Amino acid sequence: MPNTPTRGRPPHPDLLTPAEWRVVEAVRHGMSNPVIARRQGVSVDAVKFHVSNALAKLGLASRRELRRWTGVRNDSALGAEKTEMTETVQLGPVGQIARSVKDIAAAQQWYGEVLGLPHLYTFGKLAFFDCGGVRLFLEESAAQEPASVLYFRVPDIRAAHTQLSARGVEFVSAPHMIHRHDDGLEEWMAFFNDNEGRLLAIMSQVRG
Repeated sequence: MPNTPTRGRPPHPDLLTPAEWRVVEAVRHGMSNPVIARRQGVSVDAVKFHVSNALAKLGLASRRELRRWTGVRNDSALGAEKTEMTETVQLGPVGQIARSVKDIAAAQQWYGEVLGLPHLYTFGKLAFFDCGGVRLFLEESAAQEPASVLYFRVPDIRAAHTQLSARGVEFVSAPHMIHRHDDGLEEWMAFFNDNEGRLLAIMSQVRG
């Protein structure tokens, strides 16, 4: 008897679909559903659908658990790297400082042309400049944040996350990829609180 072709999409080779991964990474970055929808050009209902599917597939009960889930997509360069746990984690130099601005276009002009900082790249309402090797991250936001976020560079973000967690550091998000450049370079971050509940982060770059 001939095989009957199956209907629907073929099973995806990864645990989550590409669309689900994009939403999950945004959730782990602390974004709300409306912000994710606006940045990814989809509806809020679509974001809710992907979050619900991801929670069901991963056996997680809440968005809070999803933020702390440490999964890595199959096509990421980080997944191919072997995590070394033999050395004690050492936070590297500050790699990035974030500041919120009211008008990203005006801020980009001022920081670039008035201050003369080298412009790295701009994505929508996000702009990045080089400050002698430290990246300045500007984000347009109606709510001006009172404090900047310091991002510490680490060579292995998964090892750093594991060891700092073991020391009692309270992470609010697991390591997650926030961007993949055209040349394959991946930007990874994980956020945690200091002793007074203020936000800090570790960051790492992984090349595919």
